[in-house]
Amino acid sequence: MNPEPAVLINAFEVPEGADEAFLQAWERAHAFLSTQPGYLSTRLHRSLASGAEFRFVNIALWQSPRAFQAATSQPGFANAPMPFPFHASPYQVARQAR
Repeated sequence: MNPEPAVLINAFEVPEGADEAFLQAWERAHAFLSTQPGYLSTRLHRSLASGAEFRFVNIALWQSPRAFQAATSQPGFANAPMPFPFHASPYQVARQAR
């Protein structure tokens, strides 16, 4: 039995008017991370609320927290810097409801 994937939740502080610069930086980071062992998928969400503190939230699936940590410690990741403050952490499902 395979363990459930780690869910990386990454909230970004992107001021209004900076969407294009953020998206370019996110695409660079994604282009690198998506080639790394353990990467499964990602979805980038944009807030519908004006004035949201975290206007973009990325939710990515990794085979394990260790795979994510290994990927972000690679030199290639440092070459795709994110110029906006972010808050990232791997999570696991604690409850599921319908």
